[in-house]
Amino acid sequence: MKRALFGVTPLLWLVLLLTIWNGIRLWTAIAWHNILNEFAARPGPVYIAVSGAFWFTIGLFVFWSLWQGKIWTKKLLLGAAAGYTVWYWSDRLYFQTNRANWPFIVVLNIILLAYVFIVTRSNFFQREAYEQESEND
Repeated sequence: MKRALFGVTPLLWLVLLLTIWNGIRLWTAIAWHNILNEFAARPGPVYIAVSGAFWFTIGLFVFWSLWQGKIWTKKLLLGAAAGYTVWYWSDRLYFQTNRANWPFIVVLNIILLAYVFIVTRSNFFQREAYEQESEND
């Protein structure tokens, strides 16, 4: 990885932690499939496994592209952050009956989205685009 700015390193950790979290969701849905079915867990092990696998795969790809400094990383990161937010809130509002701490989660979500937006506007991503343009000349 090229020398990253200070703001990019926490972003790498955030992507890695969310990727690991979704990997754990996938593994848990598979390993505890019978128990989740026995207690009629909502939304069910198949949904948990599919959504966990999807976001685990997206997270690995975002992490890899950030690590490699690929030119498309900025758009991928913004798209993944927006998509994860939409999925998270859809899942939370549709499947969860107890919506405790929602004001905290809203504030945290806004802060994290603002952080992703600010970091993608940093010199690290501008430099990557500039280097790619100069290589094409």
